[in-house]
Amino acid sequence: MSGFSLAALTVLDLAPPAMIEVAARVGYGKVGLRLLPATPDGIAYRLMDDEPLLRETLGRMQATGVTVADLEVVAFRPDTDVAAFTPFFEAGARLGAKHILVAAYDPDLARFSDRYRQFCEAAARYGLTSDLEFMPWTSVPDLRTAMRIVDEVDHPCAGILVDALHFDRSRSSLADIGTIPAKRLHYWQICDGPAERPATTEALIHAAREERMLPGEGGIDLIGLARALPDDLTISIEVPTVQLAKTVDAQTRARRALEAAKAVVARARRSA
Repeated sequence: MSGFSLAALTVLDLAPPAMIEVAARVGYGKVGLRLLPATPDGIAYRLMDDEPLLRETLGRMQATGVTVADLEVVAFRPDTDVAAFTPFFEAGARLGAKHILVAAYDPDLARFSDRYRQFCEAAARYGLTSDLEFMPWTSVPDLRTAMRIVDEVDHPCAGILVDALHFDRSRSSLADIGTIPAKRLHYWQICDGPAERPATTEALIHAAREERMLPGEGGIDLIGLARALPDDLTISIEVPTVQLAKTVDAQTRARRALEAAKAVVARARRSA
């Protein structure tokens, strides 16, 4: 197994240097950094525009041995310009990042596919994969749509990112995961949620961005999902808990998330 990564959304209140320090103390080998916001007014730490913060981040990485697994989040919209991402790619290369999380908010899937192919080509020059995350409220709402687009783009660095919550909420199937070529899977995200799916898009988004559950504490079939995915993938632990964060510090939340994820994955491996 390639190990566990602390996702940005789990401790979004921490800037990258502090996040890396927490990850090291708790026992993560990797982190995911949010350099671009998921929404126009969302939190992000734009290391490509902040040289002192980038250098501090690199220093913490060197001191702790923690590496960067992925960068977030490239949200494709109708006016997205691939050429504008050069500073983002350059920062990613300096950080030694491996993957980029890509999301589709362009209703024209033909246009999105074309730009996604261009993005893959550009990112590949910096040693970065481009992993398409399907989410029920986006233009790529489920695994089958993501599979079709990645297959059409057919770039060596194109990948599919399976997030446990989105996988469940989109009613995607474990059988479909078995049909994904191994070369298209670079890492996946683990969390949990109630067995009952939210009834509205607004509730889906709120739960995904602010209130997830620790692995093993909800009703998602994480054992089945972990067994369906290759053992050697990095597992990004993405458990935003905005309410809990009001009373529990980031290090404690990160530790609890790691302990819970390890327990679930260990159960999956034992039952395989």
